[in-house]
Amino acid sequence: MITLSARDDQLRSRRWALPPLVRYIALRIGMAVILAIGVTLVTFSLANLVPGDPVQAALGEQASGNPEIVEQFREDMGLDQPLPVQYLTYMSNLFQGDLGTSTQTKAPVAKELVSAFPATAELAAASIIVAIVIGVALGLWAALRRGRATDHLIRVVSLIGISVPTFWLAIIVYFFFFFQLRILPGSGRLSPLTMPPPRVTGFYTIDALLVGNWTTFGDAVLHLVMPASVLALGVIGLLTRFARSSVLEVLNMDYVKAASAKGLPPRVVIFRYVLRGALVPIIAVVGIAFGSLLAGAVLTEQVFAWHGIGELAYNAATKLDLPVVMGVGLLVGITYICVNLVVDIVYGFVDPRARTT
Repeated sequence: MITLSARDDQLRSRRWALPPLVRYIALRIGMAVILAIGVTLVTFSLANLVPGDPVQAALGEQASGNPEIVEQFREDMGLDQPLPVQYLTYMSNLFQGDLGTSTQTKAPVAKELVSAFPATAELAAASIIVAIVIGVALGLWAALRRGRATDHLIRVVSLIGISVPTFWLAIIVYFFFFFQLRILPGSGRLSPLTMPPPRVTGFYTIDALLVGNWTTFGDAVLHLVMPASVLALGVIGLLTRFARSSVLEVLNMDYVKAASAKGLPPRVVIFRYVLRGALVPIIAVVGIAFGSLLAGAVLTEQVFAWHGIGELAYNAATKLDLPVVMGVGLLVGITYICVNLVVDIVYGFVDPRARTT
């Protein structure tokens, strides 16, 4: 039997308890912060495990032969300190917005990242939009045609999309559509004679629309077609297979059978009941797919001369520019965490069951 004081304690605890959705979001944000700290540790550790001498790469062969110059450089860069001290210094500077200075260009790493990231973000955004639209549509179509020739054909195509290496596909697409057919522009984000729009977001398509420059907008979209399609193909294959299995699972639900039994039109049943129910688990896959786009952008940007994070990372890795390598790794990791945080929050709004986990 519950006493009066115990009942008062229960009421008081319920009054101060956070709502399930708020508790869910707070937990996800806390996990994101912990993961972000882990990303800094991983990027710092991997950068210091890279074979080769970054001092020699930064100073050159002649200067690196002078012990006094080498010692002074190591002292200026803090490389003479133990690794734990270097990491604490790195974190202290990071909280102040200082990601270090490039050993090759002598420019702040943060400035180079700000300059290069919009190009990769625009490419990844275009790719994920194309992948979601096509992948979900093909998965829905395959599920509704289960066991038929259409279903088997879509499954084969999705398997090819997952299996084909991104860099090989980028070369083939570039050669076929640019060199052979001449129907799409080649490398770069804009044609050589097209001036970039005034920088607002760094996205050429959006910035061109903001100033009403339709010529630049069309040119930017045409330059996006090949690299965005190459990056999207693998994600389309992933989303197609996942959407198919998710739709097939929802089709067997009682509420879908009840909706069909009421005599509702098939289009209403599919889009109002089946697709809405199937989108809940698909949302979780989109965050993972976005991470694969960022990873695949490195080689794709090299093929299409897309001056973004991928090209910056490639050049920094070949020249052992460790501050830039750590900056790129940190930026990609934080972006991936933020995207998945947004996906988790949306998932919590869409599916109440997620708030109880």
